[in-house]
Amino acid sequence: MNISEKWDKGRVVLDTNIIVSALLSGKGSPGKILDLFLAGEMKLFYCDEILEEYANVLYRPHLRIPVNEADNTMIIIYQHGEKVWPVTSNLEMTDEDDRVFYDVAVSAKAYLITGNKKHYPDEPFILTPAAFLK
Repeated sequence: MNISEKWDKGRVVLDTNIIVSALLSGKGSPGKILDLFLAGEMKLFYCDEILEEYANVLYRPHLRIPVNEADNTMIIIYQHGEKVWPVTSNLEMTDEDDRVFYDVAVSAKAYLITGNKKHYPDEPFILTPAAFLK
């Protein structure tokens, strides 16, 4: 089956690096993608483990993301995203910490948007921000 028959570009999972990039610089593809979610033009999928990672990273002092921006982003994701309970895959992963993003994307039939494609299997639903926006 063609990926476009199963996956809808209105359904996404955002790797943490996309959220961080969007908050550090609202310009560029990550910022545009976060803006699409904030405008209600796409549904963001997450699980508890993803929310924990977002919070762990967004509040790191060295990133200098204002606490109110991190707070607002976390609240909006929690309130307007959709929680899923993914089935854990058994694929070999370059970085085991990234498995949860892959598993949520597969479970939700959502595109996984990441700046680190090399951490994931070569799948047509895993895209860089620029490729997703094309």
